[in-house]
Amino acid sequence: MKKQGGFTLIELVVVIVILGILAVTAAPRFLSLQGDAREASLQGLKGAMDGAAGIVYGKAAIEGLDTVSSATNVTAGSTTVSTIFGYPTADAAGIGAAVTGLTTDWAVAASVPNTSISYGFSGSPSSTCAVTYTQATSVSAATSTVDDSGC
Repeated sequence: MKKQGGFTLIELVVVIVILGILAVTAAPRFLSLQGDAREASLQGLKGAMDGAAGIVYGKAAIEGLDTVSSATNVTAGSTTVSTIFGYPTADAAGIGAAVTGLTTDWAVAASVPNTSISYGFSGSPSSTCAVTYTQATSVSAATSTVDDSGC
């Protein structure tokens, strides 16, 4: 008689069990992608805020408004932006106007008048998953920081 080659049922079950164990241990690594995507979105928003603030500051410096301590308007392209010390103010008329889509795509998570404003995701704005823009003062330039601890 010829001996037939192939796998037995037991061998196939063992292979399936091993693949199942590998899948269970690897799955959590891939399930955290939503948090990673949120963190990447916040980093993108921070970059947009920094870029817009830099452009507005350049325009204000050209116009000689980079040392003005009261809110003044700078026109960048077709957009009018409220500035202080040449940088956008921390409100909708300042950084909100400087960054295209900021006030429509993101929601205000926290705000301190004349100091800072935080933007988070529209569905559930949270100050622990947001970008905070702090307006310029007489001794420091405007800054933006990412808090992704709650994402």
